[in-house]
Amino acid sequence: MITRQQGLPLFLLNTVFFPEQRLPLRVFEARYLDMVSACFKSGSPFGICLIRRGAEVGEAAEPETVGTLAHIEKWDMPQQGVLHVLARGGRRFEVERAEQRGKLTVADVSLWSEEPPVPVPESDRELSDFLRRIMLEVGDDLVPEPYRFDDAGWVGMRLAQLLPVDNRRKQAWLAERAPLMRLGSIRDTLTTLARSNGAP
Repeated sequence: MITRQQGLPLFLLNTVFFPEQRLPLRVFEARYLDMVSACFKSGSPFGICLIRRGAEVGEAAEPETVGTLAHIEKWDMPQQGVLHVLARGGRRFEVERAEQRGKLTVADVSLWSEEPPVPVPESDRELSDFLRRIMLEVGDDLVPEPYRFDDAGWVGMRLAQLLPVDNRRKQAWLAERAPLMRLGSIRDTLTTLARSNGAP
């Protein structure tokens, strides 16, 4: 099911944000302080998009066209004018139209359906095992339970989130609609990285 939402406020970052990810945010610009406060009061999410052109601070940047809803799990203001927020990723969306309201970017978006469960193919079981080893290190601070190591979509999203690759590649994985295609791309990337590091 694809639904549409008008006037979604966007938080533009040099970070790719994935569904089910936990992301700590340090908010200090007036435009984002007001945005987060309004979303918290209304119980509504905001959107997070990777910056295509521009910078995080200052004039409004240009967003990538696919982003992720951010739901506020926790917030704290340890000092005046600085808000610490823990966001959790929801559904992905595609920006249909974006505009600036002051320095804040808002967008009309199409909300994508959540990916249906798809079994991890036998040929990619090693990716599930690799993710299990990573999860022993990161715990649930960045990835909340439940864990679904047999679901190709979940495994792919988590690897896309956690692997140390450039944001353009992460953005492509976020925008991929087919879980098995995403997992295959991740497998190919890991193979290339291993060979560049001297693995046979």
